[in-house]
Amino acid sequence: MESKPSDVERQVFQGSDEVTTGLDRRHTWATTIRSKLDELIKNSIIGFADGLTVPFALTAGLSSIGSSRIVILGGLAELFSGAISMGLGAYLASVTERKHYDVEREKKHRDVEKCPEVEEARIYDIFSHYGTGPERARSIVESLQANRGLYVKFMMDFELKLERPNRRFAFLAALAMGLSYLLGGLIPMIPYFATPLPKALYISIGVAVVTLLIFGYVKAVVTGTTQRDACWSAVQTLLIGAAAAAVSYGIVRGVNSAEPGEL
Repeated sequence: MESKPSDVERQVFQGSDEVTTGLDRRHTWATTIRSKLDELIKNSIIGFADGLTVPFALTAGLSSIGSSRIVILGGLAELFSGAISMGLGAYLASVTERKHYDVEREKKHRDVEKCPEVEEARIYDIFSHYGTGPERARSIVESLQANRGLYVKFMMDFELKLERPNRRFAFLAALAMGLSYLLGGLIPMIPYFATPLPKALYISIGVAVVTLLIFGYVKAVVTGTTQRDACWSAVQTLLIGAAAAAVSYGIVRGVNSAEPGEL
């Protein structure tokens, strides 16, 4: 009885048919979209988490001075500079990842050309980890060797486990990171625009506590964890945000209360 092809065999044959089969091209495009969407969600989570914690901690600390104007100006300055910094960081990370991929691909092209026996042995070793022996893998290896581009792509995917980054994705990653940071930081700041201190601080703390709990829970649910783990994630997120705000508040209050000669 003929055994069924392994996952890696199906992927290789699917990749070799992508040139001529529209269905496979659509499947590959859909897979890429899902992968990039997951990456954007991850960037948004990181940006929102940092935005919800850092500006809130800063405004809580500045509120100890007793001036709503200073709190708002300082908070907005940090909010926009932080959003720009986070966005640029995400953009540069994507650009660096793309350059790294291009460098590794060129290296692999040279390896395939100069050391074909070594690369062939590596392919057989890869197939052995997926339950495919040398006899069964030989036809696949020969098919790969007949197509240099597919050969290198296979090694990038299965040996180096690198995915080719999309050039335009760098801008989307930066936008997602920056905007999510801006949104996360703006939520606890809203009370300072409408309510005087110290009442604004108490309202901001309440808003931040609720938002941190909801965010921590939703973040865990999105990753597919259990309800118990999601609840613990909510508590962890709240504790981190509260600790950051308490430290910031204490430092600013201590510096502000010190005598001029002590500074």
